[in-house]
Amino acid sequence: MQQSTSTLLKNIGIFILALMLGGFANGALVSISKHIIPPPEGANLTTEEGLKEAMHLMQPKHFIIPFLSHAIGTLVGAFLATKFTSRNQLVYAMLIGLMFFIGGAMMVNMLPSPMWFNLLDLIGAYFPMALLGWWLAGGKRKAANVQSLK
Repeated sequence: MQQSTSTLLKNIGIFILALMLGGFANGALVSISKHIIPPPEGANLTTEEGLKEAMHLMQPKHFIIPFLSHAIGTLVGAFLATKFTSRNQLVYAMLIGLMFFIGGAMMVNMLPSPMWFNLLDLIGAYFPMALLGWWLAGGKRKAANVQSLK
């Protein structure tokens, strides 16, 4: 069954909104991170230059919130995309994961983070969380319902 233009436009709008809200969740976690895990003494983590200069001072605990913000942002976006789009929910959820992955890959290129964090982040925070968001929003049940209608 072909998707109507109005349904497609609605789903694209939902996708964009879900992406923005996932980004908001990501940013909110980053903004409160210093209250949860204080930065290293004397480090200014508010600018890219400050992050680069402080990277050698970072301990594994300082990477918990960045990982969680990437994972939760992706999860929120994928969940919302799945919950509110009317068709192709898995595609929209995985596109959310792809968009966040692209942002994560850009950060890996910009910041000299430890390789263990880069791998953990790129492998664990984006596509698995997009799939989890799809599943939590009932994507599997929705897909099964569509299959039973055919």
